[in-house]
Amino acid sequence: MFSSFFSASDPNAANIHPVTNGVTPADLFGELTPEDNNWVCPGGFATETHVWYHRLEDGSFLMCQVIHSSVGLWYPTVQFTFRLFNPATKEHIWRSANVSGFVSPAPGTDDKRTGKSDKFTVLFKPATAGTEETYSITSNPADDVQISLDVSRVASVPGFKLGKGPKGGNTYFGANLESPEGYVWHKFWPSTTCKGTIVVSGKAISANGTGMFVHAIQGMRPNLVASRWNFARFEGEGGKTSATMMEFTSTPGYGKKGDGSGGVVVNVGCVVKDGQLAVVTGETIWPGELADDGVPVQSRAKHYDTKKDKDTGYNAPTRLSYHWKGPSLLGDAPGTLAASLDLPVGDPQAYSGLIGKVDVLAEIPKVVKAVIAYAAGTKPYIYTFLNPSTLNITLPDGTTEEVKGVVFNEATFIS
Repeated sequence: MFSSFFSASDPNAANIHPVTNGVTPADLFGELTPEDNNWVCPGGFATETHVWYHRLEDGSFLMCQVIHSSVGLWYPTVQFTFRLFNPATKEHIWRSANVSGFVSPAPGTDDKRTGKSDKFTVLFKPATAGTEETYSITSNPADDVQISLDVSRVASVPGFKLGKGPKGGNTYFGANLESPEGYVWHKFWPSTTCKGTIVVSGKAISANGTGMFVHAIQGMRPNLVASRWNFARFEGEGGKTSATMMEFTSTPGYGKKGDGSGGVVVNVGCVVKDGQLAVVTGETIWPGELADDGVPVQSRAKHYDTKKDKDTGYNAPTRLSYHWKGPSLLGDAPGTLAASLDLPVGDPQAYSGLIGKVDVLAEIPKVVKAVIAYAAGTKPYIYTFLNPSTLNITLPDGTTEEVKGVVFNEATFIS
């Protein structure tokens, strides 16, 4: 941020460079390299996460996450968070543990996709002729929870980033691209399987299911990156079809004309159909510009009929929608593929499928909290939902398909 005080750059120049910049429809899919999922452990002000999301065979939703937070000159803080929600029984188990002694690579390996602390170990097994590349996760985030889980990428669905090359997947902040003030990146495994066991209060729970993995970094203070986030993960019955979307809205400080021109919406998504990566989507919508329904690539999350939530103070949605459109990656079906999902959730005081309204400042380490909360009035909340839903897919030949499943989604309000 401070570089702007000492530079002669145009104060009205664009100071956000979205991941979609310069990416043609033909280049939306960027293949991951092994290094793309290495732990970076950046310094300065940055938050890096590895997150594994899965729907288990009994319908429960499982999340395991490692969070590495750097806060200026302080020593980085690392957390392991765990969530298990059973929509049938409404049992919700949430544990978040601050850990010590984190190192990457883990002892005994030089693979920086691995990590170890006093409360978890994450190892990585490269693919062989008979096995898929796999994360092995063991953790004791609390005295009453033990986790043993193998997460494997589905061989027919490659990992991806939006755009090709070393800068693929990255949005940069600051007028000078050669020396950015910060960045955001997302690298996805859009289709995974998990196998293992979770023990909660002495009870063993089978943890077999399907899902995804994402490696994400916010390379500056999170309250400067975005004012809003939207995330959706649709998991079709049988686990062969899914859809993923990640979207953020930039803060007022970052936009097409410098400080004060923010509110830029940056979105990345994908659809997997019948065990094949069907489409990768990415779109940027600038403030003051209407979304063009005629463009060949679309990637959009929308909130409808918002109502003031007395619990959080935010205008929260009563209905959400997600839309994907782009060049088909299915070898036998060239052309344009589209998908959409409509999600009514009802009144904020009686939401359908609400897992929780997470007070972010209550869940993060004290030193990180101090950095985020310094901005007056900043009180981030994450709304988390799990609901049955239908993904409507339109194939290049005009054929339509409806896929029943469930969608886990998050709507995050930061300021």
